[in-house]
Amino acid sequence: MNRIKQLREENNITQIQLAKKLNKTQQTISLYENGTNEPDLDSYIILSQIFNCSIEYIAGKSDIRTIEQEFNFAYHKESEGLSQDEIKEALEIYKLYHKKNKKEEKKDSKKEK
Repeated sequence: MNRIKQLREENNITQIQLAKKLNKTQQTISLYENGTNEPDLDSYIILSQIFNCSIEYIAGKSDIRTIEQEFNFAYHKESEGLSQDEIKEALEIYKLYHKKNKKEEKKDSKKEK
């Protein structure tokens, strides 16, 4: 199943409701869900915010759904032996870094237009 459709259904959102949030038509959402068209970067960013998951997950490029899962996956071995507070602090730093990168990607996509 397409991840956009899966996430939309998990969140009890209709295609029309999602289309309004993306400033797209219902037909566009249908085309995304059946794989005929792919969202642009701005739409992926909005979808990521709506569904609270990574763009890579939505695009089907990763099975890691959230920043927290990505952090735990990437740093599992490195975090062994750290206290819960140290792990939380590292996660907050990682979130800030990830947020900064998303802002830069958004700026870059606007420059390309």
